Amino acid sequence: MALKDKVNTTVALLRQARKKHGDRLVYPCALGSEGVVQIDLIQKYAPGIRVLTLDTGRLPQETYELMERLREHYGMELEVVFPDREEVEAMVNEHGVNLFYRSVEFRKMCCAVRKIHPLRRALQGMEAWITGRRRDQSADRAAIQPVEDDPVFGLVKYNPMLDWTEDDIWAYIREHDVPYNRLHDKHYVSIGCACCTRAITVGEDPRAGRWWWENEDTVAECGLHVTRLTRGEGEGGEGI
Repeated sequence: MALKDKVNTTVALLRQARKKHGDRLVYPCALGSEGVVQIDLIQKYAPGIRVLTLDTGRLPQETYELMERLREHYGMELEVVFPDREEVEAMVNEHGVNLFYRSVEFRKMCCAVRKIHPLRRALQGMEAWITGRRRDQSADRAAIQPVEDDPVFGLVKYNPMLDWTEDDIWAYIREHDVPYNRLHDKHYVSIGCACCTRAITVGEDPRAGRWWWENEDTVAECGLHVTRLTRGEGEGGEGI
């Protein structure tokens, strides 16, 4: 599929979601390369979709700089959602500031406190949310569908970027001068918290830069997208 056709497909799904769900639709954006492309498409072709991002308290400085560049470039509202202060304090005081290095269970706890819980709060009252997930990001994401039922948050989940490739993303960014995280220029592909993100080498899986100290058989997900239910499947959808 040509890039222009992928753009048209993405825009059509964004508009479909906006028309169906109105103000009860939100795009929580992690500000990765596919995320900024989708922000560009929303601002140009599907305005009115609420865009937010999570500040875990451990983000790289380059990510904060990108937030400001996006605001300036598009004149847009970018809502920043923070974790609960008391919950973070309790976790750190009991388990330490770098608990995630000690076990998968502690890493998932940290992700839950800093990402899942604040996102759940932000999604309250919503009917649907948009993601920037792509099928080529990992084997675990190869089966995602354009529209899914999300049992984690109880909403409809839209994946408008699922058929884009990494080459498509960067071709679009360069052609349209889209602001992006400068860490990408240093071989960071998937960017999360500074403490949990590293650059990757040629040939590594795009998600290899996340939680790289864990067993290679561990699914490299923070928990936001741990279960996929295709619309109409009901329970028993394939985990991702």
